[in-house]
Amino acid sequence: MSGRAPRRTQAERRRGAYLFGLHAETIAAWRLRLTGWRILERRYLGGGGEIDLIALRGDCVAFVEVKARRTLEAARGSITPDKQRRMRRAANAWLARHPWAVSKTLRADAVFLAPRAWPRHVPHVFDLAE
Repeated sequence: MSGRAPRRTQAERRRGAYLFGLHAETIAAWRLRLTGWRILERRYLGGGGEIDLIALRGDCVAFVEVKARRTLEAARGSITPDKQRRMRRAANAWLARHPWAVSKTLRADAVFLAPRAWPRHVPHVFDLAE
């Protein structure tokens, strides 16, 4: 016996990534709740895009992308222009279904996670209006 772990199938890798993402989003949701945010939606799908978390605090609705990487710096650099476009479309779809929110301050925020680091909430990581 070689002592190596057996190779995981593609389906096993996808399931692992999915569960890892759920775990990261749960941590991010708790981070936001502990600072006064109310989670309105998790894993919202609409308009051809996805938003990990939609949160409300006071007069602000935040569309939150959650990124977990080996370092916080790597997490920061992982919101691509394509991801931004998909989030904008999903945010517009959500707003069409929730007209009460149009009068609020709207932001695209992020929560970055990395091992041995506190989750970092970064407001306004990109402009939703583009």
